[in-house]
Amino acid sequence: MNKAEVKSYASVWDALAETPEEAANLRLRAALMRQIAAVIERKGWTQAQAAARCGLSQPRINDLLRGRISRFSLDALVNLATALGGKVTVKLTDAA
Repeated sequence: MNKAEVKSYASVWDALAETPEEAANLRLRAALMRQIAAVIERKGWTQAQAAARCGLSQPRINDLLRGRISRFSLDALVNLATALGGKVTVKLTDAA
């Protein structure tokens, strides 16, 4: 591939996704996963304790903590955040 064929992307999600909508979904899922992992760490919970609070298995929490984004829908992540006592908010802004 020569330099004329090299694409550049605004983010890794834009590079991975086939559409801008998919990139936005990946971006949101990644952000929510990071925030859920931060709650678990801040509370000092083991994976087993976090799993019990969320009604999940420990391996499923491990998937989340390892950033396995493809294994979680946005809906599932909202449910997890709520199960951990969080409140998820959404803000829509104009695209730049």
